[in-house]
Amino acid sequence: MNTKISVLGIDIGKNLCSLVGLDASGAVVLRRRAKRETLVGLAAQLSPCVVAMEACCGAHHLGRLFATHGHEVRLMSPEYVRPYVKAQKNDDRDAEAIAEAATRPTMRFVELKTQDQLDIQTLHRSRDRLIGERTALINQARAILLERGIVVPKGKRHLEERLGVLLDEPDEQGLSGRMRRLIADVRVQWQELDKRIAVFDAEFAAFAKENEDARRLATIPGVGALIASALLAAIGKQRHSNMGAISRRGWALFQGKRQPAESQNCSGSANVGTPICVNN
Repeated sequence: MNTKISVLGIDIGKNLCSLVGLDASGAVVLRRRAKRETLVGLAAQLSPCVVAMEACCGAHHLGRLFATHGHEVRLMSPEYVRPYVKAQKNDDRDAEAIAEAATRPTMRFVELKTQDQLDIQTLHRSRDRLIGERTALINQARAILLERGIVVPKGKRHLEERLGVLLDEPDEQGLSGRMRRLIADVRVQWQELDKRIAVFDAEFAAFAKENEDARRLATIPGVGALIASALLAAIGKQRHSNMGAISRRGWALFQGKRQPAESQNCSGSANVGTPICVNN
C-alpha cells in the first residue's frame, strides 16, 4: 500500500468499506474497497498517519485497533462530514469527504471512547428503552381508566396508588372484569420493568462508587450516579474541551427536569444526541 498517505478516510460499511488516501498536499493517492475484517491488517501496513472515520457503529472499536498501530484516529459526526461530499453521494465519495473533513483546522472531533465508556453508554441506552416501555404502559393504563370516567392525578405514584385501590375493590363502578384483568396484567408488567430498571441503577451506582471522575461529578449538588455515569460515558476526559465547563453545562440541562413518567422527556447531555432519562 502507498506509504505516502498522510490521511486515510474510511467509510465504514457492514461488510465492505471504502478507503481514500490523501498525501501531504491533499491529493488523492489511494482509492480502494476492502472487507471490514481486513481493515486493521491494511492499516498495519501503513506508516503512521491520520485515520479518519465517521463516529458511527463500530468506529470506536476500529479506532482503538488502529491506534495500537501508531495511527492518529479522528472521528467526526456525520453531519459535519456531509458538506464535503461532492456531487452524488456514494461510498467512495463519502470516504473522500471524510478524509478531507479530517484535515480542516476548525473541525470538531469526537473523542475515541474506551470499552468502559461504551459499556456504560450501552447500559444507559438499554435503561432508556425500558423506561420508554414502562411509560407506554403507564399511558395505556391511564387512558383505559380515563375512558371509563376514572381520572387519576398526574404522577406515577398517584397511578400506582389508584391501581392498588381499583384492583382491591371488585365492585368499583365503571370497570368491567375484563378491564380489571387487563389493568392487573399491565401493573405486573410495570412492576417487572421497575425491577429491571433497578438492576441498571445498581450497576450505575457501583460504577460511580468505583470511578474517581464519577465521584468528583457526584459532588455537584443534585448529581447522582445516573447523571455522573452518563456524562462520563458521553464526554470522557475531553482532551479538546474544558471538563469543568462541560460538566456545568451538562448539569444545567437536567435542572428542573423532574416530571411525571407519562410526560417524561429525555434530556440531551453535554454531547448532542446523547439522551438521558433521569426519572425513575
